[in-house]
Amino acid sequence: MHIAKLDVQAYTIPTDTPEADGTIAWDSTTMVLVTACAENGETGIGYTYAHPTAVGLIRGKLAEAVQGVSVFQVGEAWERMVNAVRNLGRPGIASHAISAVDTALWDLKAHALDLPLFRLLNTHRESVPLYGSGGFTTYSDERMRQQLGGWVAQGISRVKIKIGEGWGTAVSEDTRRIALARHIIGPDVELMIDANGGYTTKQAIRLGRLYAQDYDVTYFEEPVSSDHLEQLRLVRENTPLAVAAGEYGYSPWYFRDMLRAGAVDILQADVTRCLGITGWLMAADLAYGFDVPLSAHTAPALHVQVGCAAPQLEHIEYFYDHVRIEKMFFEGVAEPQNGRLYPDPQRPGLGLTLKQPDAAPYLLNV
Repeated sequence: MHIAKLDVQAYTIPTDTPEADGTIAWDSTTMVLVTACAENGETGIGYTYAHPTAVGLIRGKLAEAVQGVSVFQVGEAWERMVNAVRNLGRPGIASHAISAVDTALWDLKAHALDLPLFRLLNTHRESVPLYGSGGFTTYSDERMRQQLGGWVAQGISRVKIKIGEGWGTAVSEDTRRIALARHIIGPDVELMIDANGGYTTKQAIRLGRLYAQDYDVTYFEEPVSSDHLEQLRLVRENTPLAVAAGEYGYSPWYFRDMLRAGAVDILQADVTRCLGITGWLMAADLAYGFDVPLSAHTAPALHVQVGCAAPQLEHIEYFYDHVRIEKMFFEGVAEPQNGRLYPDPQRPGLGLTLKQPDAAPYLLNV
């Protein structure tokens, strides 16, 4: 059984309210959805959250690269795609595009074998711990109460909010919102923060110590830019917080360099960016080799499956924006149970089926 073709569409979904972190604002999210088709009509789906320009790359160069490869040799297809974009600039859009195709090919392979994907992979667990993620800087206090309080009511024992507003120029507001979050969730829920690289190094060290001492914050994501591994390591070595980064990792080699630099306590990887499930599993093995826990970034409907195959998994991100979209677009999306997500062992592949009528209004003409 061989890969016959790739179909691809892009959908842009407006946010339900304006959203922002400390360094950027957005009012919509675009999903690029790939359907991988075998000669016998079997299909698999995969997706990324990326710019619609990824569509042309998938329809052209990537479709050409994987056509005729055995459905059961996803690794060969992955290598062909990575090699095909060498002169295009692999990090960024090309890695997003490869990620969507690779995920679709894994889903196709699992469907061909009539297995849920987590059973096909090297399963270490049958569920994954999660944390609620949102708390955007644009939210009113009441919206924060609804979102964070709702997660706690669901039994989610970790929540994360955005800080670093105005590239670190609104520290008093950051501090106020952290204090509000702690008040909402109470003393027994873990409070996590994400500056999206908005702080300077010494600022992150000073504030990290403050947030840990005064508000029992435990986790500090991208306190400074992930482009500066020495600065990340300096923050990690000088605050009591667990420093996390890696969401902009587009390849195994990026994760290798981050781990070699000793830049993080928790490595992040994102199936929709890091060259798909194949690349994510490589990141998981690298993290295990360095004895660093791994955390999955966003796209929980994908990470619930691959998270079961990570040798050392800290948690996956139950990111509000993507949770909303995945529930809108797919049947089979897992619901949290006591702070965990469980893949459905009765549904093959990713366990997801596109709701065509619900998705259709958001389809782009690309």
